Parts: sequence; C-alpha cells; structure tokens
Amino acid sequence: MTNSFQIKIFDYLQKHNIQNFIGVPDSTLKEFISYGLKNKKIIVTTREEEAIGIATGMCLSGSDSLVFMQNAGFANSLSTITSLVKLYKIPMIFLIGWRGYLKDDAPEHLQIGKIQPELIKIIELPSKTLSENNWKKNCDWAIKKIKNNSPCALIVKREFHD
Repeated sequence: MTNSFQIKIFDYLQKHNIQNFIGVPDSTLKEFISYGLKNKKIIVTTREEEAIGIATGMCLSGSDSLVFMQNAGFANSLSTITSLVKLYKIPMIFLIGWRGYLKDDAPEHLQIGKIQPELIKIIELPSKTLSENNWKKNCDWAIKKIKNNSPCALIVKREFHD
C-alpha cells in the first residue's frame, strides 16, 4: 500500500465517522499509523485483545471504531473476536495487515500468511482485500457493515497490488 493510499484511506474512514483507531503497530500499515499518530487520532496498545476491548467499549458507547493489527496479531486474537465481537455483534472494522502471502517475506510470517484467508472464512468474519482500484468501494462496504451492526475486516497486503 503506497503512502498516499494509506493516508487517503485514513482520511476517508475518518470523514465517514470512524472516530477511533486503536491497535498494535504493524509495518504493513506504517504510513496509516504514522499519519494517525501525527494527527493524534490513534491509540496504540500492546496487544490486539486490549485494542479490541477498548474498541468494544467505544462501540458500545456509540462511537465507531477500527482496530488495526498485523495478521499474527489477528491469529492471537481469534478467541476475542469470536467470543466477544462476533458473538455480541460489536460493529467494528478490523484493518489487518497481510504479511506472508509473498514467498520472499520473513519466515515467521509465511505460515500465518498462508492460512490467513482460511482463518477469516472459518470464523465467518466478512472481509475484503484493499487494492488501489477498490479501496474506496471496500471502505464504503465496511462502513455499511458496521452501520448494520456487523463486524468486518479490511485486508491490506504488505505490497499494495491489485
């Protein structure tokens, strides 16, 4: 994802009433996070489950939220997503960096990257993968999902391609 697209996505989501951006830093989302920090719009946590808990409280108070994380953190938080967010239909957007789908990524990312799409399907979390051509349409889809009380995920590949 090129720098300008990460910033455009952040601004677009904020313009469409996503008020809270909470999560664990991820190099795939580096520009998104840096831009949010610079504008004092991001809360950084130490664990994904902590971010989900904070976002849940904000969502329950009527404040739309996005939780950002890398895919290893997504795997770590499966129980929290299924037993809290999905079970109680907490309307939040997950922005998940997808490392390991390319064969030249770091070894620790290859296994989780390979199974990430299947994990998302297994837990029945509606998701879309962002590209330069579809990011706005897919952000609109995610905003509509949370307005209908459904959590969802937007996936960002480490290298932003179609």
